[in-house]
Amino acid sequence: MSGWRRAARLATPVFAVVGVFVLWDLTVRVFDVKPYLVPSPASTFQAIADDWEILRPYTWTTVTETVLGFVLGAVVGFVLAVLMSRWSLVQRVVYPLLVGSQAIPIVAIGFPLVILLGYGLRPKVSIVAFIVFFPVVVNVLDGLANVDRDLLNLAKVMSGRPWRVFLLIELPATVTPLFSALKLGATYAVTGAVLGEWIATTTRGLGNYLLVQNSRLNTDAVYGAVLLLTAIGVSGFLLVLGLERLATPWRSRSTARRWRRRTPPAGADVTEPSADPAMSATVAVSEDGSRTEGDRS
Repeated sequence: MSGWRRAARLATPVFAVVGVFVLWDLTVRVFDVKPYLVPSPASTFQAIADDWEILRPYTWTTVTETVLGFVLGAVVGFVLAVLMSRWSLVQRVVYPLLVGSQAIPIVAIGFPLVILLGYGLRPKVSIVAFIVFFPVVVNVLDGLANVDRDLLNLAKVMSGRPWRVFLLIELPATVTPLFSALKLGATYAVTGAVLGEWIATTTRGLGNYLLVQNSRLNTDAVYGAVLLLTAIGVSGFLLVLGLERLATPWRSRSTARRWRRRTPPAGADVTEPSADPAMSATVAVSEDGSRTEGDRS
């Protein structure tokens, strides 16, 4: 891909975000929307700047809850999916329970978590993990169920060890569906953190800040908190997207990356050492298909 095309691809989402803010500002100005209903983008950013000393620790608290819950949900979901794929009895018992758990409103499940875990960080992390782990379980389980059977049979014929079959055949098959689930979880995790702060919190976070400013009818600060929460979710999505590109380079490149050969210094011997025929054996294939070992020279 040329440099111009790559720059254009990177600039397109940036221009889209700028276009949203421009449209927002024009809508407020053209239709004369009252500031207590929808503030302008400038007023929203000014509110963030004015309260930044307060918002900074609040934002860090929400980010901590989001990251810890996301990691916990991803790890638990992945391990549970592997166990379910290994033992069909576990899948038959656990899978209906997982589906039923997702029918419970996430707001409702927060109150039992407060009773069990108390106030503080643990129930909020648990709520985030509860949101993240189900997509991970379903996607990874589907990936393990759709592994190429021919590769598995070939590994079985060659007496492949189970752990090597898992690492070299089954695990790579889960990479694409796993990252699809992680991208969903990265955006939804912020919602879980905010709900946790509303239900079970004794600490300060953006969710609490949002409630306080809403009760004061401080519209600029409310929109500012929403923008910060959006930035956290988008940042998590982009981070997972970057990890996906590193883990699955074949999805973005159809050819192998070309590496420049290092130019040898002047006067250096560039002749490659030849293999010693006395120390190596040749293996040939006869015309009838049987393998024969050649004579050592």
